Amino acid sequence: MPTVSETYFENRWRVQPNHANNYGTVHGGNVMKWMDELGAMSAMRAAGEPCVTASIDQMDFHRPVPTGDTVVIEAFAHETGRTSIKIQLTAARENPRTGEQELTTESQFVFVAIDQSGRPVEVPDLTVESERCRELREQALAFENGD
Repeated sequence: MPTVSETYFENRWRVQPNHANNYGTVHGGNVMKWMDELGAMSAMRAAGEPCVTASIDQMDFHRPVPTGDTVVIEAFAHETGRTSIKIQLTAARENPRTGEQELTTESQFVFVAIDQSGRPVEVPDLTVESERCRELREQALAFENGD
């Protein structure tokens, strides 16, 4: 069984002019796409199978990310169903020169594991074996509860 921390992924994207809107900040759709891509990697690690996006439970945009800054996205699985995996995602704006970060976006995506024919398949339960696993799961539950 995979652990919560084994499903943790982090990636960075530099906001280029072609990612920006007319206000000089990243399009929300680009952030959503990047979150979806990283979330799918986390879900596949949890399931051990290909996964597809089933739903986006909630997406909160707190502040913009200007062109030239970096978007840092973190993803991890924190709950499984019979065929589904719930992924907690956060995005932060990062100053590429200083590394200073500020939370910009939070969301939870649900992915479904599929077989070669595209039919849902069962996924293993997640285990919480370390303090890091507990911290990640608590972070996800706090988001779900609006804390």
